[in-house]
Order: sequence, then C-alpha cells, then structure tokens
Amino acid sequence: MIEATELTKRYGRTTAVDRLSFTVRPGVVTGFLGPNGAGKTTTLRMVLGLNQPTGGTVTVDGQPFGDRPRGLRHVGALLNADDVHGGRTAHAHLTMLAVSNGLPRRRVSEVLAEVGMADAAGRRIDGFSLGMKQRLGIAATLLGDPPVLLFDEPLNGLDPEGVRWARGFFKQLADEGRTVLVSSHLMREMEQTAEELIVIGRGRLIAAQSLRAFAARSTQLRVSVRTPDTELLAALVTGEGATVRPEDDGSYTVTGLPAERIGELAFTHRVRLHELSPQRASLEEAFMELTQESVEYSAGAAR
Repeated sequence: MIEATELTKRYGRTTAVDRLSFTVRPGVVTGFLGPNGAGKTTTLRMVLGLNQPTGGTVTVDGQPFGDRPRGLRHVGALLNADDVHGGRTAHAHLTMLAVSNGLPRRRVSEVLAEVGMADAAGRRIDGFSLGMKQRLGIAATLLGDPPVLLFDEPLNGLDPEGVRWARGFFKQLADEGRTVLVSSHLMREMEQTAEELIVIGRGRLIAAQSLRAFAARSTQLRVSVRTPDTELLAALVTGEGATVRPEDDGSYTVTGLPAERIGELAFTHRVRLHELSPQRASLEEAFMELTQESVEYSAGAAR
C-alpha cells in the first residue's frame, strides 16, 4: 500500500505538488492520470525518496521507502526506460541490479523470460527499441519479487501485442495481491487496464475513485437511439439544444439531453423508437472535461 498525506513539493517559487493526499491499495491496478506538468513524475519520485517533499509524508507499507535497505525487495519502479547503460547487455544490466540488492543471480534469467526477452539476454541495450527497453525496465521491477510496483508511462513504444501483454500482466500482478500504480496518458488503455484512478492537475488532487465513478462525473449526456423517424426526432432534440450524430451501425448518438426527455418527446410526437439507451462517458471524455482547468500548456484550436 502507498499512502500520501498532505504531500507538497516546491522548487523555489514553483509548486509542483501541493497538499496531495491519496492511498493506493493492493489487489487492483490503479491508474495515475493528469495533464502534462501536473506533477505525476514528481510525485512518483517522492514515493521513491528520489525527491524529498517540502511538506507532508509518503509511505510504502507504513514506512518511508528511503528507510528500507535493498529497495528492490520492497518496491519495483520503472520511471524512464531510456535511463540505462547502452553498452551493457540486458543480462549484465539486470545482474548488476540483482547483486547490488542482494538478490540471487538466477532471478535475472527468470524475469527476462517472464517479460518475453530471454532470447535478447546477450544483446547490448543500445540496439534495443523503446519497446524492448520498456520490457527490460519491467523485468527490472520484478527482480526482488516486490509487493509494490510503480510504472511511469510503461506503454510508450510498445507495439499492439506488447500493449495487450502489458495490460494483462499488470492485472496479473494485482491479482497476486500486489500494489500496482501505472502512470499513463493513454486513456483508452487505462480504461481497459485500471480499476481505480488517482487524477491530479497542477499538483492538486482532482479525483481518487473507481474508474466507473470517475467517468460518471462527466456532465456529457449521451444516449444511443434507433428510430425510423430520424428527421423528426432530430428536429425535436436539436430544438432543445441537443446534438445528433449518426453512427456506422445505423444508430444515432444524442448528446446533451437525458434519455427520459428524449422518450417524452418521442411519445408526445408519436416517434417510433427501436432503441433508447444511455451511454456512459468514456474515460477520455471525463478526463478532458474534469481536467480542462488544470492544463498547464494549452494549445490553440487546430486550423
């Protein structure tokens, strides 16, 4: 378990994280989300003791991580897949980490096989793609068989098969009772991977709740409709400020009006309905809406 209480980090006049409090519990994959510059990496570095907080506390299983000797037995972390010595082989890199943490050398071959890199053990890292470096970084987090795992943008550079593998692997680790925290900007992947979310913006907590509950906070009302009276229904709902978008499967998505009101309009004006079903907002839609005031570097509209 990871617990942060009133966590604050300042760099001179700049506040990267301000009174951030959250708990990451074991047994589920927790997504760590926020716009660029929100303070995600700074927070992860404070969890690992790489940055010291200006105020507040952060503990791993009840103790500051920096107080633990041989850290890989307690926490496995991937912060930057490129932060490796390119002249070493994959096997040599992991062996160095294992020896420095008092871990048996046999773990090196075991974790390389676990991430699908057994055949690349003798290759130099400078010849690896970013996706291979990500797999190597994930292997390093597993060396000490730790109960807590942190991943910062681990899906960058992975091909579709690698993303699918990582998604299942993170869930497997959580199912084993571990604490798994994954920072990512890939909303669609997080929607299929995470069960819990911690969302921050400009260093402050926006949400700490289940993915489903977070998505439900979106104010965008979307309803899937099927009707042979398309033109009449479209005129009725647009007259009340809603928008209508045709879908490839022959249905229509009405945005901005609840299903109850659409049903009332259809009944009053004798519009035949074959389907009327509310749609849950996607994680990406909810994220964009709920973090729009926390975007640090907002681009102008595309021309």
